[in-house]
Amino acid sequence: MKIFYGVQGTGNGHITRARVMAKELKLAGHDITFQFTGRPKEQYFDMEVFGAYQHRKGLTFNTKNGQVNYLKTALESNPIRFIKDIKSLDLSGYDLVISDFEPVTAWAAKKQKIPVLGIGHQYAFNHDIPRAGSDPIADQVMKHFAPADIGIGLHWHHFGQAILPPIIDTPEQPKSIQKDKIVVYLPFEEQHEVIKHLRPFENFKFHLYSPVPVISKYEHIIYHPLSRDGFQKDVYDCAGIIGNAGFELASESLQLGKKILVKPLHAQMEQISNAAALSELGYGHTMNDMDNNVIEQWLHHKHAVRITYPNIANVLVNWIEDGMPKMDTEFTEKVWEGVDVLQVAL
Repeated sequence: MKIFYGVQGTGNGHITRARVMAKELKLAGHDITFQFTGRPKEQYFDMEVFGAYQHRKGLTFNTKNGQVNYLKTALESNPIRFIKDIKSLDLSGYDLVISDFEPVTAWAAKKQKIPVLGIGHQYAFNHDIPRAGSDPIADQVMKHFAPADIGIGLHWHHFGQAILPPIIDTPEQPKSIQKDKIVVYLPFEEQHEVIKHLRPFENFKFHLYSPVPVISKYEHIIYHPLSRDGFQKDVYDCAGIIGNAGFELASESLQLGKKILVKPLHAQMEQISNAAALSELGYGHTMNDMDNNVIEQWLHHKHAVRITYPNIANVLVNWIEDGMPKMDTEFTEKVWEGVDVLQVAL
């Protein structure tokens, strides 16, 4: 099968999910062309699995100091370029078009009257799931940003809806962890502010992954440039993760049994809803702003949740090859039977 697969590249979560799908699709013998939009091409890294991928500007959200700026997002969106990107994308000759919330692919397919399959966390918001921070702008963005004819939503729990567990790699569980090791990934925050809030906790070692170079004057705060392999190695044996409330990083953390503290982006409905879901499910802790009291309490918290998710990428590849039958609760309930939730002591 010849597949065109569009991936939203603003954050690394969509790309992480696409890596897992790429492996399963190629293993099944399919020919995939990937397209990435949402950030400059030179800012992508560790992209070998995608082969000779396409890149277009697309759309992205402007953020500053941990908050989405919708006005600046609109002013910098360059709608003329976006329309040109849509018109220049020829999807003829493909057997299937997939969008992981990637707008150029989704709208090009719509313009060319080609059905598009949407796979991603955002499509779970078409169902009755925990939702917070909603407003008319956020609702319209979620609905029209990357429309799909069939939307397969992913979440940490089914909430009684026809949605699937996360698409993540399933590594072996770590044999031991460093109880004082904390991985920090807050790419949408001002990094020197992050360091200021971590500085008082000298009994812990913070591995700070940042999209921009930063200088740490403190031995217990170690800066790392973005690296998929380096990040995975540090996450593997750490005790906990502090991050924004993106879906994919929290999914990987739950799979590995790490304690989680999230600070959602302000005015970003998806992240605020993710934080609400983590809290409601008892899977993680949240803070609305960088808060030393919350950080201190969380650092000394001795429990985490470990969730074993099945290979959802393989489930989806088999479902696609079966002709994409209606994905109802009867189908998804069988998948969720393979999910195991454990409380673990740290």
